[in-house]
Amino acid sequence: MRLKLVPEVTHFDFIGWGRYCVAGSLAALVGALAIFLVMGLNFGVDFKGGTIIELRTPGPADLGQIRGVIDGLGLGDFSVQEFGEPSEVLIQTSAEVPVEGAATPDALVMKALQEVIPDIELRRVEFVGPKVSGELIEAGILAVVLSLLAVLVYVWLRFEWQFAVGAVASLAHDVVLTIGLFSLVQLEFNLSIVAALLTIVGYSLNDTVVVFDRVRENLRRYKSMPMKELLNLSVNETLSRTTMTSFTTLIALVSLYVLGGEVIRGFTFGMIWGVVIGTYSSIFIAAMILLALSVKRDWSKPSADGPAGVQFGSADAP
Repeated sequence: MRLKLVPEVTHFDFIGWGRYCVAGSLAALVGALAIFLVMGLNFGVDFKGGTIIELRTPGPADLGQIRGVIDGLGLGDFSVQEFGEPSEVLIQTSAEVPVEGAATPDALVMKALQEVIPDIELRRVEFVGPKVSGELIEAGILAVVLSLLAVLVYVWLRFEWQFAVGAVASLAHDVVLTIGLFSLVQLEFNLSIVAALLTIVGYSLNDTVVVFDRVRENLRRYKSMPMKELLNLSVNETLSRTTMTSFTTLIALVSLYVLGGEVIRGFTFGMIWGVVIGTYSSIFIAAMILLALSVKRDWSKPSADGPAGVQFGSADAP
């Protein structure tokens, strides 16, 4: 027996709801940008520079006690959090660390903590300098922008420019809302979150291309069907596949979020949000942009709809 979240044949009026979804998305985008400008991102050590110190205590760690000890060292901004097991602690200090003589931040921290927790164990120390962190910020932004440009070219060649604009706009929508969410909840933004953003771009693109493929097939099959009906038909025909793929992906991501430990928690949080928002944008936003840009039905014939079509995609036509 096959598991189905929605029936194989549905007749939902996605395009009819589309105007409300577009209005809601525009409001959400404005809100996300405003939150980002006001609150900024809680950059991790990867981006702002500093020292990561991983420790293990003999028993369950008393985070309040550890914070009190480190606060007395005057190391500037720092954070103390449980890291996996209750006895494992992750300490992050800022780059502006006053050095006492030749002592490094981890040496200062260990010396102070060993006075109150004699059997504490140093597991790992990582340092990221301000120059390296600046380069990582530039590389992260460049990676996201280049991925969107690559998507633009790929979809343009595979379909047409209207599809490329629709795909890139929906992907940019997903990225901006994800950054806005991280700014709102002030979850640490580090390199793993950049990896999550790139993964979200890939996942959302896959969903969008599936819908676009069906739109292209139906454009050739139903040459006189009104565009709204054709887009509704295409989204409904791919709805079962889209929801099933998203649901099974979410099961794996939620399991990783709950059981995967602190190291990948930020990544999985971003991915869970990305799968939800990516599914939404591939159904509502991308299709509405196609409707607004008036895709031509047959590239091989002149049309009053404008000089557009699917000429590059004819190679894999049915």
